[in-house]
Amino acid sequence: MGNFTTSSILLLFLFSSVVTSLPLSTNSRWIVDDRGRRVKLACVNWASHMEPVLAEGLSKQPMDTISKRIVSMGFNCVRFTWPLYLITNDSLASLTVRQSFQQLGLLESIAGIQANNPSIIDVSLIKAYQAVVSSLGKNNVMVILDNHISKPGWCCSNLDDNGFFGDKYFDPDLWITGLTRMATLFNGVTNVVGMSLRNEPRGPKQNINDWYKYMPKGAEAVHSANPNVLVILSGLSFDRDLSFLKNQQLKLTFSGKLVFEAHWYGFSDGQTTWVKDNPNEVCGRVATYMMNTSGYLVDQGYPLFIGEFGIDQSGANVNGNRYISCFLGVAAELDLDWALWTLAGSYYLRDGVVGLNEYYGAMDYNWCGARNSSFIQRISALQSPFRGPGLSEAKPHKVIFHPLTGLCITRKSLVRPLQLGPCTDAYPWSYSPQKTLVVKGTRFCLQTDASGTSVKLGIFCTGSNSKWETISDSKMHLSAKLRDGKSICLDVASDNTIITNGCKCISKDNTCDPSSQWFKLVDSTRSSTRVERSLLPYLPGKGLVPNHLVG
Repeated sequence: MGNFTTSSILLLFLFSSVVTSLPLSTNSRWIVDDRGRRVKLACVNWASHMEPVLAEGLSKQPMDTISKRIVSMGFNCVRFTWPLYLITNDSLASLTVRQSFQQLGLLESIAGIQANNPSIIDVSLIKAYQAVVSSLGKNNVMVILDNHISKPGWCCSNLDDNGFFGDKYFDPDLWITGLTRMATLFNGVTNVVGMSLRNEPRGPKQNINDWYKYMPKGAEAVHSANPNVLVILSGLSFDRDLSFLKNQQLKLTFSGKLVFEAHWYGFSDGQTTWVKDNPNEVCGRVATYMMNTSGYLVDQGYPLFIGEFGIDQSGANVNGNRYISCFLGVAAELDLDWALWTLAGSYYLRDGVVGLNEYYGAMDYNWCGARNSSFIQRISALQSPFRGPGLSEAKPHKVIFHPLTGLCITRKSLVRPLQLGPCTDAYPWSYSPQKTLVVKGTRFCLQTDASGTSVKLGIFCTGSNSKWETISDSKMHLSAKLRDGKSICLDVASDNTIITNGCKCISKDNTCDPSSQWFKLVDSTRSSTRVERSLLPYLPGKGLVPNHLVG
């Protein structure tokens, strides 16, 4: 499945790169190309805001090799970070790559850059930044320029003096100057599709009045200098809070370019919250918080870009492992645009440590390949849009998405039970007011007969064993009742067959993991040929149906 999935990701990306016609704009809550067709931003963050002020990894691999690996992992864009001083501090901007690394004593990195990217070793830092954008463009990768910080370094802290307007390193006028220069510099660079104005506003000085005072000025400056790019605005409290927009809309002179940005990590909910408390209850609580503080914007007609999310990809962090299934369920349900943190497998220098290993990184330490190919496979279903303008391949329906695996309910053939498979092959379902899940275009509904056995499709859909309710605070348990009144939930067997079991971890218990039983009903207009092929024998006059598949 791994090879098939990787190939599918690449084909999906190549297809999208052909049909995407730039520049991008907005249509209500969607980001669209200049023909009005939905473009889903499935990005990865590439850091270039640290002390050396160079895109990470260029001492390990040629930039074109890295760009191609970004494509091979299914990402269609990069959120490319930059420090304000790169464009406003002439002495910093004029430093060559070699000089910057020499000042920091990073002699081994100099040798690596000389070997892998000799064309940039003696050019200015800003020219090197442009070279990376150009490499991404040659590989059909879109770029969002993210002003991550002012003074180069690791981000972020409430007390780093980089957090909010008026901080020691965050002068509003200098910020607007820098945004204007950066927007001007990349005007006409077609793969630069957006500018994120400032990463994670935060700190003791943050306040709503100054946000409304300066963010519109920054937005207007960017749009005036480069009217083609999306203008992406972050909220308060490390970009977790945009709730204030409920009470006061942002007034801008332009339209069709505004996108809002939010961030969501497991540690944002508390370093040990997902471990100490029941995962269903935590998921319900934090998903409600997210909807109240940023998710509501999609219902108000604004695109919402999750500019950062991610986990320790070694799998060692239980808090993160539980959070990510909840996040992926919400991201699928809302069909959000997003950017994974981070691409970097290692850093030149972070917090005084040379060559620090980045366990959140999509790349391995030496930038040779994916750190965790299973995780890349898991998020691949969310790299393509489920719905949106121009995506009317099929009538509106639902797919049943499984966040733990990133797969959807389908079936390989008529003689096989329902199982998890690529969401490109997902069965289309309708969810009726009577709470039945019916395969779209047929009379066949999802049924269960006993705990621990495979679910089936049947035509008698009035019994309690055919009525599926979303229960638990997470709203991701799909539960039915057996004929004896016992409640059971959808689950997944070790071979990815869809079965039912007793519902687990519904409340209170913090020791168990419910994620195998978490499913999300996701609205879609994407087509799938799987159901037409496998259900053909069910149609009138087409033959008999095996007893173990249909009740």
